[in-house]
Amino acid sequence: MKPDDRTLHNILSQSKVIAVVGHSDKPDRTSYQIAQFLRSVGYTVYPVNPMVQEIDGQPSYANLKTVPEPIDIVNVFRRSEFLSEVVEEAIEVQARTVWAQLGVSDRTAALKAQQAGLNVIMDACLKVEYLRLGI
Repeated sequence: MKPDDRTLHNILSQSKVIAVVGHSDKPDRTSYQIAQFLRSVGYTVYPVNPMVQEIDGQPSYANLKTVPEPIDIVNVFRRSEFLSEVVEEAIEVQARTVWAQLGVSDRTAALKAQQAGLNVIMDACLKVEYLRLGI
């Protein structure tokens, strides 16, 4: 489930705040590397991982509700079976977009997010799309 390129471009260019759910504190993990990339291109990135206190000196948040500012994109690095609960939280905090990374998808969760008015991208890498679209 992926919108057309124009919609993706708009989402990525208009968003400023990204919450990375499942952000690892280990530099060899994809979630860490993608989050670092997102920071390097100017996004404000909040780690969301209840198992980690901080990552590179930045506090890690237990859930989306504790992130201190409105969230544009919820970037999900959790297994597909957890996507439904992440979507519920994203709806609750009024995030604008749920973006599930490569290999992560759940049609029921996607429909729930869409019905709540959120943009939904599943099974796609945010960094790959950012670079591909030349943002």
